[in-house]
Amino acid sequence: MEFNWLRDFIALTATQSFSRAAEERHVSQPAFSRRIRALEAAIGATLINRETLPLSLTPAGEIFHAQAQLMLRSLEETIERCQAAEVEDENLLRLAASQSLYSTYHGDLVQPHVDRGDLTVELGSVDWPAEKYPASLHSGGVDLVMVYWHPSLGFLRGLDQGAYTYCVVARDRLMAFSKPGPDGKPLHRLPGSDKTRVPLITYGSASVLRPVVDDLLDRNAGTANTLLVSQNALSSSVKALILEGFGLGFLPRRFAAPELDRGTLVPAGDDRFTADLEIRLYRRRENMKPRLDPLWAAFCDMTTDGDHDNVAPFTSTKQGD
Repeated sequence: MEFNWLRDFIALTATQSFSRAAEERHVSQPAFSRRIRALEAAIGATLINRETLPLSLTPAGEIFHAQAQLMLRSLEETIERCQAAEVEDENLLRLAASQSLYSTYHGDLVQPHVDRGDLTVELGSVDWPAEKYPASLHSGGVDLVMVYWHPSLGFLRGLDQGAYTYCVVARDRLMAFSKPGPDGKPLHRLPGSDKTRVPLITYGSASVLRPVVDDLLDRNAGTANTLLVSQNALSSSVKALILEGFGLGFLPRRFAAPELDRGTLVPAGDDRFTADLEIRLYRRRENMKPRLDPLWAAFCDMTTDGDHDNVAPFTSTKQGD
């Protein structure tokens, strides 16, 4: 059943004449009559009493007439809402970021744009599996993706193709951390002893940072004598278990900065067990939302002073512009 048939039926009940209704609907009378017949066939009941002058409705037609008006009114309201949502979506920019990135950078990098109404954060993204970030950007589910980048992160390789562009908004360093003992030294550290395996708290297989940790341990296989004690999806969970003293784990240095300042976490590995990270912001080149270009420029041109040792400040490294 087509919605145009409903409009035909409403016009016919209003004019009580096939010829006048056909003229009002801008079709020939034979075509209009066929459409009314098709509507009746779809309903499975005769709606028009053609034996009366003027035309009248059958009992089934009376019932259908009231419902047809409701259906058309509902359709028109739905169309209006969809059109309004389309306009709103054109002015709405969505950002996806991992939990550690969002909690680290939202105050000085993200929240100002949210406060101005330029941006909304896809909060569900904080615990997405790694592969969902490029997939959501590709599908248009989000307009911007902020992720850690390291050569070991294979799930990002598709975003290095020509359909996407990125800028580096900050740099960070993945490091091993431990709870300190009474002497202020780490309870657990790398490289470990040949006799004792170091308890390791790491990330689940779907985590963005898991490949970086695996790469570090693989490159130092001769000295990284570890015992896996826990795998977690979120950096906050890894940090919480390290703080309890269950083992050492790897965290981005900015994410661990508050605990470093308080002395509740201490570095637990030498330079062999560190990895430089870029914080990249990605977008699709073909995304033509009118507010995206100014926001992109604001993000990629932002700079700030570095406030933690060994962590580079925000930069403006652009690619493909």
